[in-house]
Amino acid sequence: MNTKPKSKKLNKNWLNAHLNDPYVQAAQKDGYRARAAYKLKEIDETFKLIKPGHVVVDLGCAPGAWSQYLRRRLSPTGNSVGEINGTIISLDLLPMEHIEGVHYIQGDFREESVLAQLEELVQGRPVDLVVSDMAPNLSGNSTTDGARVEHLIELAVDFATHHLRPEGALVAKVFHGPGYDDLVKLFRNHFKLVKPLKPKSSRDKSSETFLIGIGLK
Repeated sequence: MNTKPKSKKLNKNWLNAHLNDPYVQAAQKDGYRARAAYKLKEIDETFKLIKPGHVVVDLGCAPGAWSQYLRRRLSPTGNSVGEINGTIISLDLLPMEHIEGVHYIQGDFREESVLAQLEELVQGRPVDLVVSDMAPNLSGNSTTDGARVEHLIELAVDFATHHLRPEGALVAKVFHGPGYDDLVKLFRNHFKLVKPLKPKSSRDKSSETFLIGIGLK
């Protein structure tokens, strides 16, 4: 049976929906590499997380929309170039095109050598904010995928608890499904305030949400 016409139709429908997506259009207009910038923007505006002079670590940064947003927030003029009042350290397995003023590490956050590079750039300073858009390659098996997500979040929480200043915050992408309640419990074990938020720019069909932990216990 030939499924190509159906596949082409699905691709065309997805492309049309993508191009007509108001957040995709806004990203193109505002110069962001992805619509994901607006997820972090809403989280930041809701919880007032990013302030001048902050040290911020961006985990799972590629293609760089969150780092772009962070860079503009730490610019005294809100620009994507020029002076920056703060430090942004970004990390991902995938390559990321250079962003002025952003320190970028390409590597696997699960590897000790990559973590050592990250800690070298932190230079022993207390971190104000850790943001994690990390997600594993999904297999389609909810149990396996849930375990992979959980492992990445555990690593992000571990890094945050060892490097955040006492009133610092962690923002992490999670998915509703197996293991979600355990991740909420993990956050509650380490943070004084824990809030879930699904930004308006997150697609309705997506099971993603974000956990925000503020203030170390």
